[in-house]
Order: sequence, then structure tokens, then C-alpha cells
Amino acid sequence: MPIKALAKPLAVFSLLATAFPAWADLVVLQYHHVSDATPPATSTSVSLFEGQLEMISDLDIEVVNLLDGTRKTLAGGDESDNRIAITFDDAYESVYSEAAPLLASKGYPYTIFVNTQAVGRNGYMTWDQIQELAGREGITIANHSADHGHLAKKPGETDSKWQTRVSNSLDSAQETLADELGTNAPLFAYPYGEFDEALEKEIAARGWYGFGQQSGAIGSKSAPTRLPRFPMANAYGQLGSLDDKLRSKAFPVSAGDLPDGVISDNPPTLTFPLISPIDANQLTCFASGKGRIGFEVIDGNVRVQAPDSFNSRRFRYNCTHPAGDGSYYWLSQQWLDLSKPED
Repeated sequence: MPIKALAKPLAVFSLLATAFPAWADLVVLQYHHVSDATPPATSTSVSLFEGQLEMISDLDIEVVNLLDGTRKTLAGGDESDNRIAITFDDAYESVYSEAAPLLASKGYPYTIFVNTQAVGRNGYMTWDQIQELAGREGITIANHSADHGHLAKKPGETDSKWQTRVSNSLDSAQETLADELGTNAPLFAYPYGEFDEALEKEIAARGWYGFGQQSGAIGSKSAPTRLPRFPMANAYGQLGSLDDKLRSKAFPVSAGDLPDGVISDNPPTLTFPLISPIDANQLTCFASGKGRIGFEVIDGNVRVQAPDSFNSRRFRYNCTHPAGDGSYYWLSQQWLDLSKPED
């Protein structure tokens, strides 16, 4: 008999989860612009960014190099507090003028993912600026593709055409970064956070770590080619909810039990095993733009499905569960509807 449930408020259960193990997971923060004058959907105001850095400092959470932190976290076995890594996509000029001085004052390392063909255009950093930052201690410059294209295979696109298009974008960007900066970091951020199984294989074949835009912490069971990051733009990075994100834990489900995210049905169904310490009575799930949604437990598996279809190209199901000491396990499944227009 299926168990049907609607999520309950997280705070009700926080005291019940204190026996759960507290592993050292990595929370990666994702930024675009840090500015009061750029598009709100992809911008973090300067005052909010300052507040976010202050909260990290006040919570005494270690900020680490993205590559080192990812490697150590995926290796697992370290029982200690969370770590944080800071990332920026696209190499916008405001990262150089606004974010970099604030981060330098804190001594925090960070990574800038560069789409190489945009460098020097209006609103983006120049190669001189990027080279200056790359020469500073703790700053990593990494690959965000050459053209910031949609890299998942398009409907009707042949395998050979897709392979050529993707290889050109991935490899030419890496070669440009090597030529301009002498860097070859094995890190890649998917444009728009979009990926499919075939693209993940391309990232894996190059020995790179792939980062999306779905939320959640990285843990030992995370997939190296679909690593989560918390978007920190104004709509998502407000200080009232930031504490929960900074101290979140990776959901204790193997990445191999999750789908690649390209949908065939709308709304899609997310299924994952109900394993310890997850209790269906303490599980909460949400869908983009639809708020809290219900789920079923059938034969030991959680089955999550939104009540109606989505109109957007990208959307997410998020599920959380108390993890002890006021923190939460956090799972974000990104979905991609390739029938919808590209941005």
C-alpha cells in the first residue's frame, strides 16, 4: 500500500534528527554579477554579497579551494564541519571591480568560470584583468565553454554534429585558458546548468569535474560530473535562508540512483530509494514555481511528481530532510525540457 505524504515544516523535526552523522560536506556558492546595476535575475547586490561573506565569517565555516575541496569531499571519511567554495560564472567585470576586493579582504579563495569568447566584450573582464586575478594566491580560472552554448544534444541533432560542436566548445576554451594564462584546471561549469548523460561522459572522459546550477551540498555519494551549487543571486541568496544552505548536507542517496534529468514526460517523476536515515515522515519536497508537493513511498522507493506540467525549459524538484544540529540533507534534481526554446 503506497504511503502518500505532503511535506511538513522542517523546524518541527529538527530536534528529532540529532543522532544523524555529521559529515564534512562541501557547499559551493554560485554567482554571476556582483552589482546593483546588472540584471536582477543573475545579480547579487553588493550589500547582499557583503552580508553573505559576513555570515560565512560569523559561522566560522572554512572557505576552501574548489578543486581541493571537491576531491577531498568525494573521497569521504572526514567527520568535521562543512566547508564552502565560492564560484563565479562568466567572468563579468563586476567580479573584478566589486567582488574581488571584498574577497581579498577576507582572504577567501574562489574560482571564476570563463566563457572564453566573451572576454573583453562590454560587461566582461579583459584578459589583462583575468590574468591579474589568476596571479593572485587562491584564485582559480576554469572552463565555462568557449561560446556559452546549450551543450546538451538538441532534438534532431546527429551524434556526429553534436560531438563536433561540443568538443570544439570544451576543448578550444581549455586551450585558450592554457594559452592566455598557463592554466589547465580540471573544472567545468555547464552553461545554464544544463547537462545530459552524453555530455557528462564527455566531461568524465577529460578527467574534469562538472558543476551544475542545481542546489545542494557535495558529499561522498555525489557524481563528479553533476556537482551541485547554490545560486546566490538576489532571489536565492537572502540572508534569512542562507544559514540553512551553508550548513546543508548532501542527501544520502547515490548519484547513480538519480536520473540524468532530460525529461520525456511532463511533469517528470523522481524516484529514489528510501534509505536510512531518511524517514518519509520527515521528508519535504518542492517543485519550481509550484511550492510544496506531495510524494509516495512504494516498495521502499520515494516517488515525487508535481501535480501538473511545467512551461519552462529548466526546473527542479528539491527535497530536504533534517540532518541533526539544525542542518538539513538537501537534494535538488534538475530537469531539462529540450522541446522548449533555448535562452
